[in-house]
Amino acid sequence: MSQVNSIALAEDAVRLPELSSRFSFQGLLGLLPGIGLLAVIGYAGKWIEQSIARYGKAHHLVLPNIEYVLWAILIGFIIGNTVGLPSIFRRGVATYEFWLKIGIVLLGARFILGDIGRLGGISLALVFVELILALSFMTALGRGFKLSPKLVTLLAVGSSVCGVSAIIATQGAIDADEQDTSFAIAAILALGALSLILFPIVGHALHMSDHAYGVWTGLAVDNTAEATAAGALYSDAAGKFAVLAKTCRNAMIGFVVLGYALYWASQGQTVRVGNKAAFLWQKFPKFVLGFLLISLLATVGVFSKPELASLGNLSRWAFLLTFAGVGLRTNLRDLLRQGIRPFLVGAIGEVVIATLTLGLVYGADRLYHL
Repeated sequence: MSQVNSIALAEDAVRLPELSSRFSFQGLLGLLPGIGLLAVIGYAGKWIEQSIARYGKAHHLVLPNIEYVLWAILIGFIIGNTVGLPSIFRRGVATYEFWLKIGIVLLGARFILGDIGRLGGISLALVFVELILALSFMTALGRGFKLSPKLVTLLAVGSSVCGVSAIIATQGAIDADEQDTSFAIAAILALGALSLILFPIVGHALHMSDHAYGVWTGLAVDNTAEATAAGALYSDAAGKFAVLAKTCRNAMIGFVVLGYALYWASQGQTVRVGNKAAFLWQKFPKFVLGFLLISLLATVGVFSKPELASLGNLSRWAFLLTFAGVGLRTNLRDLLRQGIRPFLVGAIGEVVIATLTLGLVYGADRLYHL
């Protein structure tokens, strides 16, 4: 997959909700091969997990419980970096972020509003602290490495809010070059993939609670897909808290992008923002509202217990497709072509942000028992 194709895939994934209304029936049929590939890879990951568990039980062995999340990502990664992704599959694979959003909306059925309240005021305060820390540090670091100003903006927004989605949204708002966008996306994707390995190791080494680990993951991992996966690799409960914390970060995207759009407009380097309320609504992630709506309906008892269970299972199926897409879209050759300085800024920034947020969450957990 070339650099241009990687950017196009990411843009298609982010813009899918807006494009969906314009798809013809023929266009929808064109999505099926890629969606089918996501389903096959996701199910293969689930099958491997269950097969290892059955083998261990049958032979009275204590085997490591490697969840389908990692298997699906690994299978997708191997396919994407060996045989590659033929063009017939690319449009369907680009829907992986759409399935992520569907999965998060349906996940609302597993949260009554009281559960959302369990995230707690301290955890919510940490979301805002992370936002300020990440924006400030990445901006200072990017300038120190003498990156182009708009690339610095893209890296700062991507690492502070919601990864690739925030980068694509900001690119259009500040008229950033596609090359800068490619650099920023490459850095964020590479570091997101590493988080799937490193975060669970750190969490177990520090004996973090499900709540603390989930909040840390939601604060420190940029892309929603990787944050969800890293949380689920630790435990189901940690995955739920990771989604909650990450959703709170995602909800800030409109305000952050608006702020940068106004700044660059004041510098005469992009068009001025007209209706600020309309701009915010355009950039606000609508799936956050869907999550809250489903959670509200579950809270007031609209769904029966079997219906809640069915919605939860549908959410897991949607995540199967998502995690397969995470593996397929991670292309090593594209990442290596991007040059060292943007990656260094991203790597240093992510390590510092992850370390700072870990310290904040770990300290808050010890003091306030998250």
